[in-house]
Amino acid sequence: MTTTTDRPRSAAAVGRSSGLRVTQRRVLAAEGIKLRSQRPVVWLLVISVLSIVAAALSSALTSTLADAPPEGEGGAADPLGAALTGVSFTQVLVVALGVLVVASEYSTGLFRATFTAVPKRLPVLWAKAVVTAGAVLVAALVAALASFLTARAVMSSADVNTSLGDPGVLRALVGSALYLALTAVMAVAFGSLLRSAIGAMAALFGLLFVLPLLGQLLPATEPYLPNNAGAAIMQISPPDGVLPPWAGLGVFGLQAAVALVAAAVALTRRDA
Repeated sequence: MTTTTDRPRSAAAVGRSSGLRVTQRRVLAAEGIKLRSQRPVVWLLVISVLSIVAAALSSALTSTLADAPPEGEGGAADPLGAALTGVSFTQVLVVALGVLVVASEYSTGLFRATFTAVPKRLPVLWAKAVVTAGAVLVAALVAALASFLTARAVMSSADVNTSLGDPGVLRALVGSALYLALTAVMAVAFGSLLRSAIGAMAALFGLLFVLPLLGQLLPATEPYLPNNAGAAIMQISPPDGVLPPWAGLGVFGLQAAVALVAAAVALTRRDA
């Protein structure tokens, strides 16, 4: 017996019904359409950009107006420190964004149509990870550049003239975007693993923000914890006990890859 439903079909399902062969490229295109059609996800991207720029502006103004600007790496004593002020808060938004990209399909039942269109399933997971990370990367790059230029313009009146050409500045800004993009990959993986927005966000918040606090009990492991390793890319001169910038980002990237592989294994072994 054939049944019908009023639920809109995914782009992949439309392609399948029209006789088109399912390829990774077409799945990527379909997931891109779905991402752009999810209003909460789009708003989270917009808010992420605005929050980074707003945090940079606030930090730069505070430092410029203060009698003695704060000192120290990552503080707001220079435009780079101001530009990176909002990254931690934005990471929270990126976690929510990445989890919602996957978990929303399970909450609405859309995943059934998706997996009917793409029975092998894994191309869907790869596409979601690539599309989500790509969107976050582009947004974060725009935010990083805008926040740095904003902070530099504000702080130039205080004779603070850090430029993009200074050692480590461009690497830290681009690295912050890569760091957030890898966070998005990890969020997609957790969303697929747990299939629950609340559960995935809680687990990932614990991994990223609570685990580093517990890591102080085992100092030898502290540099390798996800957030500690990933944030190393934003350090101009890493202090003792912190991984070198690119090594730290590499460790964080490996951890995101492990989470994605775990999600892939779970996706192929359990019922839809």
